[in-house]
Amino acid sequence: MADESKAKQKPGKAAKAEKPARSVKGEKPQQAQKSEKTAKPESKPEKEAAGKVARTERTQERVVPRLKVYFEEVVRDKLSQALGYKNRFQVPVVEKIVINMGIGEGVNDRKKVESAANDLGLIAGQKAVITNARKSIATYKVRAGQPIGCKVTLRKSRMYEFMDRLINIALPRARDFRGLSPKSFDGRGNYTLGIKEHIIFPEIDYDKASDIWGMDVTVCTSAKTNDEARALLTAFNFPFRQ
Repeated sequence: MADESKAKQKPGKAAKAEKPARSVKGEKPQQAQKSEKTAKPESKPEKEAAGKVARTERTQERVVPRLKVYFEEVVRDKLSQALGYKNRFQVPVVEKIVINMGIGEGVNDRKKVESAANDLGLIAGQKAVITNARKSIATYKVRAGQPIGCKVTLRKSRMYEFMDRLINIALPRARDFRGLSPKSFDGRGNYTLGIKEHIIFPEIDYDKASDIWGMDVTVCTSAKTNDEARALLTAFNFPFRQ
């Protein structure tokens, strides 16, 4: 009888062992479910890759400034021959342009400094930074930390775009303009010019301008001498006085 009971139990155990096999046919196995869960996060890297491709396409669509193209194709070879360089990459380049506005009336009215900063942002195509006084001067009623002007630093494409507008549009519109002084170099390859009226730029509407501000424009180059810097700016058609 004991043998018969054991024989009866054996098929039951076999039936229990067969249940997982039946469940595999009717339901999805756990490994397959895990693989599906792990496959979902793979969509994030794909989105990031698509975003990078879209950004590169946008940058490629952006127009390269014509002065930058002119420098690479014409000015480099022209100056390398004129200055006697063996390598065209020894030719000095324009590194940055710094535009500065000093607002003396900002001592009594901060809104004038903010208005000048907004106008400078329109001219440069980049947000201007408000500059504060470093020390107190009782004669001019200036206290340390008080806003007295604004400035902006341009590099790369915006630098070339501003230089193009300065040479071809703004300076010819200046009142009684007879050319730039060839003596305004600092001996280290940098050139500074002064503009009395900021309304000569087409970005400023004369009727809406509350005040007329002057500005200093400093062109910083990698030239080591004044002659190299003058030759570089002359190649960009800066209108120097003869």
